[in-house]
Amino acid sequence: MVSSKHCNRHEVDTMFDWNDLTYFLEVARQGRLVPAAKRLHVDHTTVGRRIVELEKVLNVKLFDRTPNGFVLTEAGHRLLAHAETMENNALAIAENAGQAAALAGTVRLATMEGIASFYIAPNLRDFHALHPAILVELVTSTQLLNLTKREADVSLSFVCPSGSRLIVRKIGRFDLRLYGASAYLERHGTPGSLSDLKDHLFVDYIDDLVQIPAVRWLHDAIQDPQVVFRSSSMVAQQNAAAAGIGLVVLPSFTGARDKRLKPLLTDQQSIKRDLWLAVHEDLRNLSRVKALTEFLTGLIERDRDFLDGRGI
Repeated sequence: MVSSKHCNRHEVDTMFDWNDLTYFLEVARQGRLVPAAKRLHVDHTTVGRRIVELEKVLNVKLFDRTPNGFVLTEAGHRLLAHAETMENNALAIAENAGQAAALAGTVRLATMEGIASFYIAPNLRDFHALHPAILVELVTSTQLLNLTKREADVSLSFVCPSGSRLIVRKIGRFDLRLYGASAYLERHGTPGSLSDLKDHLFVDYIDDLVQIPAVRWLHDAIQDPQVVFRSSSMVAQQNAAAAGIGLVVLPSFTGARDKRLKPLLTDQQSIKRDLWLAVHEDLRNLSRVKALTEFLTGLIERDRDFLDGRGI
């Protein structure tokens, strides 16, 4: 009887802390202690200590510590699969336990600056009216955020994203056109054909800062343009063009609604980009995530003609 109690006590003492899997998941996704700590709202030393404790209790090395960060070992990859399954099950349990609270919480949507500022943000009022308890965090970036690392819950991008266990689908496309301000056109004239563009001035992105090649849309309009202003911000380009510094290529969701700019050569040129919606497969059935993805899909379908240039 004494021996049995001793064995049971030993099992309890060596059982790992389930909470340590949360730390393990974030380090696996972020690759470094500091970003993982920020996501967990703790000090990075706490994250490091919990990882060491987890490795000690499991008696296995989960990460290789390298100059570039924490890299999963073979054992770490095996644990990652189990930990993500547990995380997904925990999320499902939380929702099933309280359906009244299912359509509540935070959803982080990652997309590009222009479509976020000029199209998504103005339409989120309608989403809020439908789901007032869901908080949308709209993240803009010059590069694609990593859904596999859970940097965001949902992604809307101009290129088809890649990553482990992502559900990706094309939900629409948008049109791009050449625009010019009256002040510019009065000084330099209005181009009547594509061949006239070689004599005009343009604004564009800073080439070496472009993280997503799909935004190099000026070069779809003209080869070797005379660029007089560059910016990493599409909004800055639009405002510079509106002030008359040069011509600019803009998406339909922003250029068509800017009364300061006039569309040019609309019957001679057509530039298109696709819109891709992505979500991690572990999150696709979460009510709040599903609500946002369905809203975005419906919104872009509703505005299909406008976005594609047919309704402008």
